[in-house]
Amino acid sequence: MMDFLPQGPLQDWISVSLGLVILLLAGDALVKGAVNLSLRLGVPALIVSLTIVAFGTSAPELLVAIQAITEGVPGIALGNVVGSNTANVLLVLGIPALLATLHTSECSTRKSYVQMLIASVLFIVLCFFGPITWWHGLILLTGLAFMIFTALMDAKSHRKSCKGLADQEDDVEGADPQLPGWRIAMFLVLGMIGLPLGASLLVDGSVNIARTFGMSETVIGLTLVAVGTSLPELATTVVAAIRRQADVALGNVIGSNMFNLLAITGVASLVGPIPVDPGFLRFDLWIMLGASLLLLPFVFFRQDITRGWGIALSALYVIYIVSVLV
Repeated sequence: MMDFLPQGPLQDWISVSLGLVILLLAGDALVKGAVNLSLRLGVPALIVSLTIVAFGTSAPELLVAIQAITEGVPGIALGNVVGSNTANVLLVLGIPALLATLHTSECSTRKSYVQMLIASVLFIVLCFFGPITWWHGLILLTGLAFMIFTALMDAKSHRKSCKGLADQEDDVEGADPQLPGWRIAMFLVLGMIGLPLGASLLVDGSVNIARTFGMSETVIGLTLVAVGTSLPELATTVVAAIRRQADVALGNVIGSNMFNLLAITGVASLVGPIPVDPGFLRFDLWIMLGASLLLLPFVFFRQDITRGWGIALSALYVIYIVSVLV
């Protein structure tokens, strides 16, 4: 796809970098288009926040997973999901907390957090019955359907106490009541074209880099690909921290993690079987669950994510990455 570049490691790194940039831009475009189209059609903004935005920021992981399976490197698919969920908690919440305290004490995310923990445990159990095939995927997608249904019910009851759609639009990332129809269509088209293109470049380059350095597909998925596809969540959370919107930051991480586990793995397993590396069962899955449990004090005991917590979370992620690479 990039034959105009010199063959070798340089081309692979350029392919990965270009793929990440395209994924970020395309994912952002898709979220903007989908959010504004939904609001234009009268879908409540709260529902858009809980579903479309969370899924939109997870779109890069989905396309990478499908691309990895179709190209015969399924280790990247599973590594990407597990690595992204770990990065979402430790890195995506840790870095913004270094910039500004996330006032999570003001948030009410207990129900969605418990759902995320249940999804994590379900995912781990299914991995022990791996490889993950279509029937595992149907179980995960059933969990996703239940999650969306409860979100719709909660949104419907919550909406009765809201003043109106216009007030909610301000709380949705990417919402612009003045956005013309042609721009909405343009964002949707660019997103749908850019995501598979960026995923292809990222997977091709990552596989070549892994082989050059003797790294396994799983390791490259847990590290380089996972961090890259978590950048949309990181960008959203940094903006939320600056705007003092802790609910957006925490909700984005919880929602994205649930979509990663249920939707991405579920859909990808319908494309082809996903083998489970033994290392996952011994180490990485438990690190992912442990990272998720670190959110307990912020969700149940209403503690703020201060700069000290930001340093601790970021340091834990660095230690994890070093342990994976070593």
